[in-house]
Amino acid sequence: MTTDTVASGAPAAEPRGTETILRYATGPDLADGVADRLLDRLVELQADPDKIVQLCLTGGRIATRVYRGLTERLGGSGLDPRRLELWWGDERFVPTEDPDRHAGHVLAILAGTLPMSSGLTHPMPAADGLADGAAAAASYAKELGDTAFDICLLGMGPDGHVASIFPGHPSFEPGAHTVIGVTDSPFPPDERISLTVPTLNQSAEVWFLVSGEDKADAVRRSYASDETVPGGVVRGRERTLWLLDRAAASKLPYHSCSF
Repeated sequence: MTTDTVASGAPAAEPRGTETILRYATGPDLADGVADRLLDRLVELQADPDKIVQLCLTGGRIATRVYRGLTERLGGSGLDPRRLELWWGDERFVPTEDPDRHAGHVLAILAGTLPMSSGLTHPMPAADGLADGAAAAASYAKELGDTAFDICLLGMGPDGHVASIFPGHPSFEPGAHTVIGVTDSPFPPDERISLTVPTLNQSAEVWFLVSGEDKADAVRRSYASDETVPGGVVRGRERTLWLLDRAAASKLPYHSCSF
């Protein structure tokens, strides 16, 4: 793994923290490395005995591997699951049992080792619970309130989309909402729920988890703060980590590296 640390050069209206690129050889190496790093960071944040850590989850193949790795590492780690609150960055607006739904896969992985109490676990509403995505988004916004995440995990699509915010799409238009219903998604299924860019940008730390050569151009544009892609305008208030395999990082320049 190689590491590049640079100050953020993004033309943001609000100050942003540092940006760090962490390059892993392969997708599995990336997933293992992120699982280690995530567990260490959660334990570090819980050094404050009064703190409940707010973690926002993402879906996808690499994230699923990270969650499995996290559960394998919990024994003896010092993590207090009772002080870990889980949220979701986006969701497919489908019935609860639909295999396309992110939360079902994630909860199945985590439930064996983490207590899934209703007060600390916040999956987005399913299509068999509310009439439409807009109503589901309003319900989740009320549940979210003014919560700001300590860590927000995000994947990225080959078009530079993050969560369910897509370039050139109404989901990427400015607005006052913290959570939105997404219709006519460029990727199936058509209906989704997503946190908005301002909500994501309230996160203390944003961690991008990206694997694969097909994402390399999106990573390049997003890292360069290309404001035409959602990944280019989402950053953590204190820190942004670009956690990439070699293929996804292939179009990024190297800065000062340490091994």
